[in-house]
Amino acid sequence: MTVTPATPNDLPQLLILINSAYRGDVSKKGWTTEADLIGGEIRTDGLALEELINSDGAAFLKCINEKGNIEGCVYLHKKEDRLYLGMLSVSPSLQSRGTGKMLMAAAENHAKQFGCRAIFMRVISVRKELISWYEKLGYRKTGEREPFPDDNRYGTPTQPLEFLIMEKGI
Repeated sequence: MTVTPATPNDLPQLLILINSAYRGDVSKKGWTTEADLIGGEIRTDGLALEELINSDGAAFLKCINEKGNIEGCVYLHKKEDRLYLGMLSVSPSLQSRGTGKMLMAAAENHAKQFGCRAIFMRVISVRKELISWYEKLGYRKTGEREPFPDDNRYGTPTQPLEFLIMEKGI
């Protein structure tokens, strides 16, 4: 497998991948699903992805297999001297094979190339297994928390949710 920057031409495949990793019955085949926490079939839409990939300082990295199919992706956005990491997504049927770790390592290399001192992310606070996975990769809870948006852009929460901020120095 290879990790390379995604292009706008990859957006249709990325959209399917991201939504399948987080929402709907397909997402329940993997361990990273949010389907029981947030109602709705989509995590994001095409316009939002297009806006993200075209933002200054932003990139999507994609992990492709030997046939050229996208198996995983991650969104990165430089914010001052830190790199924001979001939408880490691996196809639910292909999880637990190292793709996520490969993307995380590529994100760290990306951060170093752009002179970032740290990578930070927002994680839903009740996602204990995901938080534990990030901690094994060296990320730590900062103590900062943010409210989960109440505008339904990410779906409708089935319970009160909030984000915690995690960070790793580079």
